[in-house]
Amino acid sequence: MVTSAARPPYRLDPSGGCPHAVNARLLADGSVAPVELPGGIEGMAVLGHEALKEFLQHPEVAKNARHFTALREGRIAPGWPMLTFATVRGMTTADGDDHRRLRSLAGRAFTPRRVAGLRPRIEELTAELLDGLARAADAGGGVADLRRHFALPLPMAVISELLGVEEKFRERLHHLSNQVVATDITPDRAIAANRELVAVLGEIAAAKAAHPADDLTSALIAARDEGGDRLSDQELTGTLVLMIVAGHETTLNLVTNAVRALCAHRDQLALVRAGGASWADVVEETLRWDAPVSYFPFRYPVRDLTVDGTVIPAGTPVLAGYSAAGRDPAAHGPDADRFDVTRPARPGAVRHLSLGHGAHYCLGAPLARLEAGIALERLFTRFPDLELAAAEADLPAPSGFVGNSVRTLPVRLAPGHMSPGPSARVRHVREPHQMSPDHNDAGCQGT
Repeated sequence: MVTSAARPPYRLDPSGGCPHAVNARLLADGSVAPVELPGGIEGMAVLGHEALKEFLQHPEVAKNARHFTALREGRIAPGWPMLTFATVRGMTTADGDDHRRLRSLAGRAFTPRRVAGLRPRIEELTAELLDGLARAADAGGGVADLRRHFALPLPMAVISELLGVEEKFRERLHHLSNQVVATDITPDRAIAANRELVAVLGEIAAAKAAHPADDLTSALIAARDEGGDRLSDQELTGTLVLMIVAGHETTLNLVTNAVRALCAHRDQLALVRAGGASWADVVEETLRWDAPVSYFPFRYPVRDLTVDGTVIPAGTPVLAGYSAAGRDPAAHGPDADRFDVTRPARPGAVRHLSLGHGAHYCLGAPLARLEAGIALERLFTRFPDLELAAAEADLPAPSGFVGNSVRTLPVRLAPGHMSPGPSARVRHVREPHQMSPDHNDAGCQGT
């Protein structure tokens, strides 16, 4: 690792924490920072908005782990907590033709028409979950965990229905998802979680192979069974891992962070409710101001690469610093750390990079935006005086530096809005399965 003596690698805390203060300190010294990953592995983080935009679309930056020097040289131990990010077979670790092939297979579920067609179902699920949130608050003395009862089960139900995953698997998949992306997990637990996740997905795939249906998993299995180079067994498993993890964790953190932001900035909430800004504006400003993913692994320069004056040696594992780029004063002005839903987009510039950029731009971005917009509008329409039931400083800290949110979000619902809504009084609605927040939910306290 070539680093300046004046800038030694910053050791990322495997147990996580709020990234914003650290980001500000690192950014003050430059857009690219040397970092120490778990296990003493040397890496880099690209933090500045323009530097990250350049890096994400650079033609000599790869995703395939064959370019990861430390892994190729055998310096990565089994059970390394970030190994899955590097070695899972799927879109996130593929380049060129392989990436285009895998993306096209999964992309059929995320076309604009298919996503728009999901709106009625998302609205139905949202209404049912809001009834459940009210019941949980009734049972909890007026306080309920919004993350557990609302922000988590909504995206988990949507992605599970797209994939055809039965409800009985969902809580286990959420738990295992958190295990395989945790950065503070022990090697034995990491290995066990990966094996169990592969086994659960294998059980789901076997059931779909025996009884195909109109869902993405059945379509992927059909592509695998066509033979040739359409899809391998490993790629099928890797694609399912990606769809499940990214398909619910990003939206879970986005909704959680947006609720926290609006509760802390009541003037902004009032502005939106008065029509001065849209719920889509809330989603975009939350993505910028408190990105659901903080440091996303990995990309590797295929040759020594200079980014904003800093050399990143070939084969270095590089993190995309989305949360840092979102508050980069060079891109967003001196008030970059202020939450402002009316913040204008700069002419000719992207508002944020929090869902990626270039060929690997998040395939599910339209779905995440749709889910979050509906969830926030319906939540604050139903409970306009909703407030946090704990101080920001008391919200449980995260347990990893990849994701960015909090582990629980206790909220207090206004009097008069505590009982289930009309839908629950007219007919019995089977409440979607409520999942417990996992100890390894990745997140952070926003500022």
